[in-house]
Amino acid sequence: MDEEGLSDAAILLMSLGEEEAAEVFRHLSPKEVQKLGETIAKTRAVTKERVDEVMVKFTAAAGAQSLLVTDTSNYVRSVLKRALGDDKASLLIDRILQGGDVSGIESLKWMDPVSVAELIRNEHPQIVAAILVHLDFEQAAAILKNLSERQRNEVMLRVATLEGIQPTALKDLNEVLYKVLAGGDKVRKSSLGGVKTAAEIINFLGASIEGTVIESIRSQDSDLAQKIMDKMFVFEDMLKLDNAGFQAVLKEISSETLVVALKGGSAELKEKVLSNMSSRAAETLKEDLESRGPMRLSEVEAQQKEILKVVRRLADEGTIVLGGGGGDDALI
Repeated sequence: MDEEGLSDAAILLMSLGEEEAAEVFRHLSPKEVQKLGETIAKTRAVTKERVDEVMVKFTAAAGAQSLLVTDTSNYVRSVLKRALGDDKASLLIDRILQGGDVSGIESLKWMDPVSVAELIRNEHPQIVAAILVHLDFEQAAAILKNLSERQRNEVMLRVATLEGIQPTALKDLNEVLYKVLAGGDKVRKSSLGGVKTAAEIINFLGASIEGTVIESIRSQDSDLAQKIMDKMFVFEDMLKLDNAGFQAVLKEISSETLVVALKGGSAELKEKVLSNMSSRAAETLKEDLESRGPMRLSEVEAQQKEILKVVRRLADEGTIVLGGGGGDDALI
């Protein structure tokens, strides 16, 4: 999108209001959200003629709308939090309002994990950790799977102990990849890394890898390892959801995903699923589970991860409350 297009879109979104703009943001990519957010944040005054011009371009029905927000910084903050939730929005808000250049890190989000791993495998573990905490947890985990076990363990130890990143701390990396968070020591640290981030990444590593990562961290800092495990939420931890939360999750999951995921679930978890379904739905699920033959562990874990994504999303939205705990999924 060119500068004029960004300006048009920013004016339109400010004219829509927070809730409607948030709905639009939900359908944009991270890069589009950042670019639009930056444009909105920089917008200070717009003439009536300019507003009308934009409205005519987008839709005749909205041509009369010309009320814009007065505090664009607060508008960006509120809209992004509505659209993405506090955790996902906080990093983008910092980047947008501080004016940092994050083009290097953002470009990694569109690369496949193997390519990113090749790109960073020779960097210091502290540098790799600083990169991974900027990425989605699932992508970070996929990248870690393509690193050696030793490097993977060293990186996760540093992710777990990372308390924040100064904007200038990332400049040691390849200039092509990161020109990020400029602003010097006076700009506050972005809230990245830490035990929760480490737990979220490890959640996506899979049972065969997460155990070795946790044990490696435990060998150096047993308290830290326990703190990470306390923040982890694995498939069996769904037992800790109350019935209302469990039912909210089930509404978001397809029957096929549920059947495959439960092939690797405990009898107790299966029973809890059945008890939170209607008698007809429970009977159908029982039949599907009994008729389904052996499945690959990787297929089962993939569907369990899809369910965990729903669980975390609902938790971020405040629909359900997660309990603590963790553990390794047993092989099937």
